[in-house]
Amino acid sequence: MKERFTALMEKFIALAVLRLPDDVLARLREMRAAEDSPLQKTLYDSYFENLAKAAKLGRPCCQDTGLPHFYIKAGTAFPCLDITAEVLCDAVRRATASVPLRPNAVNFFDEVNTGDNTAERIPWIHWELSPDSAAMEITLYFSGAGCSLPGKAQVFKPSDGYEAIVPFVFDVVSGPGINACPPLVVGIGLGHSMDNAALLAKKACLRLMGTSHHHPQGARLERQILEGLNSLGMGAQGLPGKQAAMAVHIESSGRHTATIACAVSVSCYVHRRGVIRLDHNLSYELPVYQGAAL
Repeated sequence: MKERFTALMEKFIALAVLRLPDDVLARLREMRAAEDSPLQKTLYDSYFENLAKAAKLGRPCCQDTGLPHFYIKAGTAFPCLDITAEVLCDAVRRATASVPLRPNAVNFFDEVNTGDNTAERIPWIHWELSPDSAAMEITLYFSGAGCSLPGKAQVFKPSDGYEAIVPFVFDVVSGPGINACPPLVVGIGLGHSMDNAALLAKKACLRLMGTSHHHPQGARLERQILEGLNSLGMGAQGLPGKQAAMAVHIESSGRHTATIACAVSVSCYVHRRGVIRLDHNLSYELPVYQGAAL
């Protein structure tokens, strides 16, 4: 079963780096239709041409295949739970050669590229356990150096108020530290500490297009920030246009009475977020890739 699991994950990695998820593609098509600038329409056409060639030639749709991040919702009765981390590391090594993925992993202090996209705590794996379940859902995200690896977190004082969140987000998204290719997916984490907010910001980027925060005020803040970012006059590739962002997603947690933590993680238009659901027999579903098979 271990070899079957590894081979399945190798193919899943290849799918996720070659093809954008259906909801992202649909959103990009909507955005192209909404642009009235010939330059913006040409840029979107080049995006779609690049994606089509990636699928046809079996090549990654962005040369920076990033570092693989796995976000796992694991049933405690899933039979391969104890070997999942090992399987994912082996699958990343194999996919680096077979896809191929660009080797990006460097261990701190050694300062030598490992050559296979594995390193200390890489691939990055984040776990959530689901009691009384024998299934597993794995969300894979390729974090590139120009998009979601840069970001920023800050802890505000309660006296700063929630009003401090919006200018902080705008400064991060429009500042020189973000090198992502617009239109962007902006993930915002609101919590109690820098590390808590940073994780929530990354998970916010992984939400499906068209979904909203569960709280009405959170959903309203998402809409307001999206409208504000899209009024900056920036479009695809940062050139003049009407839409800087395709989505703004907020994830939140409870906070300390004395802290308001905010983090921002930004993804580019090549939003390589794949999802696979496995049952106890390793039968699978690919909910964001209609018609795909591994």
